[in-house]
Parts: sequence; C-alpha cells; structure tokens
Amino acid sequence: MNRLLLLGDEAIAQAAIDAGLSGMYAYPGTPSTEIMEYIQASAVAAERRIHREWSANEKTAMEAALGMSYTGKRAMVAMKHVGLNVASDSFINSAMTGVNGGLIVVSADDPSMHSSQNEQDSRFYGKFALIPCFEPSSQQEAYTMTFDAFELSEKYRIPVLMRITTRLAHSRASVERVKYPVPQKELKLPDDPVQFVLLPALARKKYRKLLSAYDSLKYDIRISKYNTFTDSKRRELGIITCGIAWNYLMENLSEAETDLPVLKICAYPFPADLIKEIVNRCSEILILEEGYPIIEEGVRGILDNGAKILGRLDGTVPRDGELNPAIVAKALGMPVSHGKNVPEVVKMRPPSFCKGCGHSDTFNALIEAIKPWGQGRIFSDIGCYTLGALPPYNSINSCVDMGASVTMAIGAADAGLVPSVAVIGDSTFTHSGMTGLLDAVSKNSPVTVIISDNLTTGMTGGQKSEGTGKLEQICSGLGVERNHIRTITPLRKNHEENVRIMKEEIEYMGVSVIVSSRECIQTASRRKKTGASNE
Repeated sequence: MNRLLLLGDEAIAQAAIDAGLSGMYAYPGTPSTEIMEYIQASAVAAERRIHREWSANEKTAMEAALGMSYTGKRAMVAMKHVGLNVASDSFINSAMTGVNGGLIVVSADDPSMHSSQNEQDSRFYGKFALIPCFEPSSQQEAYTMTFDAFELSEKYRIPVLMRITTRLAHSRASVERVKYPVPQKELKLPDDPVQFVLLPALARKKYRKLLSAYDSLKYDIRISKYNTFTDSKRRELGIITCGIAWNYLMENLSEAETDLPVLKICAYPFPADLIKEIVNRCSEILILEEGYPIIEEGVRGILDNGAKILGRLDGTVPRDGELNPAIVAKALGMPVSHGKNVPEVVKMRPPSFCKGCGHSDTFNALIEAIKPWGQGRIFSDIGCYTLGALPPYNSINSCVDMGASVTMAIGAADAGLVPSVAVIGDSTFTHSGMTGLLDAVSKNSPVTVIISDNLTTGMTGGQKSEGTGKLEQICSGLGVERNHIRTITPLRKNHEENVRIMKEEIEYMGVSVIVSSRECIQTASRRKKTGASNE
C-alpha cells in the first residue's frame, strides 16, 4: 500500500494521516470536501482516534484547529476559497499568535467558478497574513508538501497555507507514500502562557517577530526546494510558472519538442534573486499562474527596469477563468488545437432541481403566497435552492454569500420593502444565518425566514447538517416567538396548506420562521439502498 491512486484532495488527506495528524476540521465546500471525507473514511484515522467531524462553518473550523495546535498536536483545516473569507479573522490573527503544534490551512480555489461565486486567489491571503504558502503542481507534490508544511509550521511556530485549485483537487495520479508514518505528537502546552493572547502590547512584539520570521522563510530548504530554475540556450522568452500551470506548460513544450528557460514557483515567499536571474537572461518574460496575477504584479514591482512582462495584465493570458493547455499554447505563439465540435446531445444544460426535490415544492408554494405583494422580495442564499433563480421559478433576487439572505431581507425591510422574505438552507442557516436571525429578532424586523430543510448539506454531496432536528429550538432560543415558528412538509398534496401558512407569516409584521422540512431526495435514495437510518 505504499503507492495509491489518489485525488489531489486525497493525497493531502493521506499525507496528513501519515504525518501524525491529530485533528481534522472543515466545512464542506467544493473543491475541498474530499479531504475531510477521505479522513472520515480512513480505518487508520479511526484506529488513531483522529478527530474528524464537520464544523458549523469555516471560522469555527479554523479556531478549533488552532485550539488543537495549542495543545502541541498537529491539526489541519480545509475549506474552499470563499470559506477562507469566513475564517479570515482567525486565520490572519493566527499568524500573530503563532502555533504550538503544526497547523496547515488548506484552501481550494475554483478558477472559472465551476461551483463558486468568484475566482479569488488564496495566495493573496497568505501574503496578506504573512503566512507561508505551498502550491503543489501534482498529487505527489501535494503529498510531500504536507510533511514539509507541518515541519515548517513547527520550526517557525506559524500556520502554513496549502493552496490548491479545482483541477488538482479533483484529478487522480499515482502517489508514493512514506514507508514509516509519523506518530502523533504528545500533549504539550505552550511554553509561553500568553502566546495566544493578542493584547496590543503583546501583539506589537509578535508582529515584529512575524515580520522577521517571514523574511527568513524564503531561504528555508522546505520552501526553496519547490522553486526550481531550468535553463536553456534560448533567450528570446523566459517563463515563470506556478502550481498546476506548470503541467500545461510542460505539455506544450513536450509536444513542440522545444525547451525554454523556466522558473517553477510552488512555494512562497521566495527571494527576489530567483526572478532577477531569469529576467536578466531573457528578452521577454511570460508568467503563467492560475488565478490572480500575483507573481506578475510582484515581478513588475521587484524589477522596475522596463523589462517586457507578458501575462494576465497585458492580455497575453486571459484575465479571468482557468488556464488550460490551449491558452498556454497561444501565449507561447504555438498552434492551438481546439478539437472537434461538441455534439448537441452532450452540450451543457442548465442545472435544475432533482425530480421530487423538496426545494421545488417549497418554491412553488412561496411563489403563489408572495404573489399579492409582487416580485423582487425574495432573498436567497448558497445551496441547491439557489436554482430557484432559474426557470421555471425565476423567483429569488439575491445570492451573495453564506447567510446573506437573512441580513439582506432585514436591510430591504429597513428601507421599506415590506414584506421581505429570506430563503436559506438548514446547513447554511447554522453556518451563517443564525446571527442574522438574531439581528432580526433584536430589531423586530418584518421579515419571514424560510429554512428549506433537506436534513443534509446537499449541494456538496450529503454531509451531516448541524441543524438537523434542532432548527425550531435554535430559532426559539434566538428569540423568535414560538407561535411564529411554523413547520411545513413540502409535498404537492400539502400545497394549499403550505401557501396558507406562508401567507399568514408573510402578513405578520414581525419576525417569523417557516421550516420547510423534507429529506433530500438523493440522500433518501442512498439511505434506502443501504438500509441506513436518517437520524
């Protein structure tokens, strides 16, 4: 079992287990979800009693992982790129507190927005927080980097960011494991009792220490060995490439049977001398990086010598979307092969609710209930139910970030748009919607919150939802009046009753909650096949 066929996500997960992991924390989000799922399914992780339960959101996951690190044990936290926004407060401050046990933060970016709201680049957060960042170019590199990341984290007492993208996360390759896994660390509290106390007087000292450590990191072998320069006799064009983009470059150079000077960067920070060396050798520099032009902007700032830099900023590479071999070929001035046209039968179709989905019946009732007040009053959130924006429903008017349905409905009501309705899923509600509902209760906002409860985290594959069986109690505990917490079952046979209940609560000039509860059709189908309980 020393060689396995693994997704990029799975390679990181297996490496963490082999590197002595004690705690895995995450909130599901494509393309990062399989990291936690792999560890949850691991017999070795179970035998070692590695903590591996989902958290309510990315912020709580990050903080729990930091708490595990506080005890001297190794921890990892995983999320998608927009989840790092949710965790950013604790993530950035963790660079100041430092760590005790090794701590890796995996952020999976989604260029081209296959299942996301934006294309943000997590490397920005690493630079912003002064946290070292690894960006693997292959599954094997992802596995090996995980070991180096834990060691680097413990040597410098700092968290380490692991930035991956969709193509690496969800593609498979052979990975060779270490022969001798690392045992888990023993419980050992910090030597400094105030290490994790960010009072201003202490924080100022910690910040100066962080600046010094970050400057030293670029020369550490655990980082420098992943930044390599390959020279060539050709001097007309030099290439700087990062992470997964290196594969696209190699594919083109191999097919063209040519070589060029190439600087491969897969770990940050790196010394400016690396950049200067390739620039001084070549007439032009092409920069290939997945995501934002972070290195490109840095190179222009480092050099400031009028060198011709090609990349995303000058249009040689598209400013948005994923890289691919064809884009790289065009940037290299090589012929581009587009392949055959896609047959009509396999062309992309708009996404839709699964047949028999409870969200569909919820929207059908809501559309009829809200009709007397007109359109433009339904704020929604991130989940399967966001498809309510598409035909035939065309009913929701917002989807910004996790939890924003409730708070946007509050703001719209404050402006006089009454009634205002928020539609949010059960998992999203416990992720980020509860605090918005508390705001609504505190202000007695005239909003109706519909929690479309499918008893799971459906959009990411059916993980456990923290709200299952607790939603009514949570809403009551937040202060919503018991007689305005209603529960309905979204089925066609209940349509008229559901419309009536919705109308009653929409008319109410205060905070009301309707829990529209029916098990996800997909998880129900899987449960029936396996005979599992829905508890």
